[in-house]
Amino acid sequence: MRVILDTNVLVTALRSNRGASYAVVAQLPSPQFQIALTIPLYMEYQDALTRPENMTGASTMEEIFRFLRYLCSIAHRQDVFFLWRPWLRDPKDDMVLEAAVASQCRYIVTYNLKDFRNRDIETYFGISPITPKNFLDILNR
Repeated sequence: MRVILDTNVLVTALRSNRGASYAVVAQLPSPQFQIALTIPLYMEYQDALTRPENMTGASTMEEIFRFLRYLCSIAHRQDVFFLWRPWLRDPKDDMVLEAAVASQCRYIVTYNLKDFRNRDIETYFGISPITPKNFLDILNR
């Protein structure tokens, strides 16, 4: 099963080693799921994780870049040939949705459920936005 990890999940996982976000990331690589990654999504990860407000001191810049390279090495790397914009209110969310559609993901793991549910992407694309905790519940069934 392929999934997209929204940027907010990675930011939360790097801020604390407790909680569902960290638990999802700590399972990588997993025989149960594979993350999908596009170049724009990778660039957003890099931008968000290296912002001063997200640099908590627990990880150095070099460690964050090493982590991102690791994610890239284990991810399904996907090109996007069709843009679904504007579908959602936030263009960055559209970019996440496009990555999920192109890579045929089943879930977008995010804390941003409201913005992904403002249009019915579950019905139209077969992709469910889901919190990290709910995703862990699915994995543990």
